[in-house]
Amino acid sequence: MVCHNQYNSTYTKLSEFCYYERSEARIPYRQESQNITKANMRNLTGSKYYKMDFHQSYLFILVLITIILSGCTNTPVINDKPDIIEEVSIPTIAYGIVVDTLLVIEAKVKKNEFLSDILLRYGINYNQIDHIARKTKNVFDVRKIIAGNKYSVICTDDSLNNALYFAYELSASSYVIYSFRDSVVALRGEKDIVISDGNTTGVIESSLWNAIVENNADPNLANELSEIYAWTIDFFGLQKGNAYKAIFEEQFVDDNYIGLGRVKASMFYHGGDTLFAFYFEQDGKGDYFDEKGNSLQRTFLKAPLRFTRISSKFSNSRMHPVLKIRRPHHGVDYAAPSGTPVYTVGDGTVVKKGYQKRGGGNYITIKHNGTYSTTYMHLNGYAKGIKIGNHVRQGDLIGYVGATGLATGPHLDFRFYRNGKPVDPLKVESPPSLPIDTANLVAFDSIVDAYISQLHLVQ
Repeated sequence: MVCHNQYNSTYTKLSEFCYYERSEARIPYRQESQNITKANMRNLTGSKYYKMDFHQSYLFILVLITIILSGCTNTPVINDKPDIIEEVSIPTIAYGIVVDTLLVIEAKVKKNEFLSDILLRYGINYNQIDHIARKTKNVFDVRKIIAGNKYSVICTDDSLNNALYFAYELSASSYVIYSFRDSVVALRGEKDIVISDGNTTGVIESSLWNAIVENNADPNLANELSEIYAWTIDFFGLQKGNAYKAIFEEQFVDDNYIGLGRVKASMFYHGGDTLFAFYFEQDGKGDYFDEKGNSLQRTFLKAPLRFTRISSKFSNSRMHPVLKIRRPHHGVDYAAPSGTPVYTVGDGTVVKKGYQKRGGGNYITIKHNGTYSTTYMHLNGYAKGIKIGNHVRQGDLIGYVGATGLATGPHLDFRFYRNGKPVDPLKVESPPSLPIDTANLVAFDSIVDAYISQLHLVQ
């Protein structure tokens, strides 16, 4: 079909004359005039005729419909290519330093080894070592370096291996690090301590300490439990078959176990009773309480030292092991190895400190209040800083077991006085500390219920 169009000056189509071309025959086709836009007119400019046969028209219309229909569909475009995941490398950090491109040499301080001995091996000169010793003493006194402690030298990872840093570990979690880059700088740092919960249970055959060790738990747990139950359980009277369960914190640094944290809850079977202990904080102070909210702490500890045996009890007539005569023994003798720590059983003031050549040897007397005082005899030595007039708190270290004075072997003679008169320390009844405050009972009861359920699950 061939069409010829005629337009006026306003681009209005005046007429259209079309005809089909088939075998040289022309079939006329006439349309009425119609308006078209200027844009359409511009598309026709320069072309007087346009031509399309029947089959081309059909194909053109078919393709046009297909394009329109495909554009109306909501079919999402699927990307067959897999997502590319970029790997992010995590840097290796030691003592707060990225050491991926450095060489880290780890070792332990040897016996009779000084800091200069170590640093000289890695090219640190005497001037730098002298600077460390004199100018960084406020950070760490290098004379206090201890054999067996770990240290690391961080060097360049090349043929020179120049020392850039030296780190000395004060403990499992704290360290001091020296930088030799521009000028010598010393800083203290702390490693992250990761805390997780642990638990254990056991039955006593000989002692609490042995039972805990046999169950592969930290032996320090024995000390912790003895302090928690100091006024509830007589640990000198533990019997075979007594049992315990405990939930506690375990501390880790660099995935290595470094020590026991706080005991959170425990259960002790003793003397036919089930004795609970739960740690709870109120008014900014933490303490241990039973399931009813009563404090397990007392005004006085049950004993001034841990895990010993009683070699002699309170008596008005005892055969003296040295003098071989009978005379009163108004105290309790605790047999223990020389050097065993001795602790004050309560808050008070040191009122006496001296030596009795024909009696108690090195001794200390502490006045707790207007009623009670205690005396600790046959000490091998005193704790640092202990002197008359010092105020001490319950559980403070005051001295060490010895055999001074009239003694056949190392032991502690512990004496208790009420209004100046001696009383049997094993029979002293001490009032408990404050119980859980009423305002905290709901929170405390919630903790108790949770821990009792956990304790029953410990196997």
